[in-house]
Amino acid sequence: MDLILWRHADAEIASEGEDDLSRELTLKGEKQAVRMAAWLDRHLPEGVRILVSPARRTEQTAKALNRKYKLRDELVPESSADEVLALIKWDLEKGPQGKGPVLLVGHQPYLGEIAARLLGMQEHSCAIRKGSVWWLRSRLREEYSEILLLNVINPDFI
Repeated sequence: MDLILWRHADAEIASEGEDDLSRELTLKGEKQAVRMAAWLDRHLPEGVRILVSPARRTEQTAKALNRKYKLRDELVPESSADEVLALIKWDLEKGPQGKGPVLLVGHQPYLGEIAARLLGMQEHSCAIRKGSVWWLRSRLREEYSEILLLNVINPDFI
């Protein structure tokens, strides 16, 4: 199973009293989303399931890809890595229990915490930059699940 983690692109800073979920992408963020979406469109496998946070900035990021996606409340900014892993049916001991590739469009810190856990690092040691993608793959090696880091790409380098 491939797990692709895409952090939303650069977004406006919330003004006092503004709902965090309504924050929109900046012009820089819109450009980042378009660049990363073009790269992803060339590389995503067929049948990838795209799950997106209901936050406006993540939906704007995902829309740049121009593919069908599902908004999932489990991906709001306050979600935990445990909640997100449960959503995609990924058991840390047994590996992924679901089939097929998944693209998550979401937020820090849970995206970085998921990457760190799966790669066996300290939970707060991975920070995924805005607009960036981390592509992980799980494969079975003899009797255990092995995680490969296939790609880390930032829209500023595309």
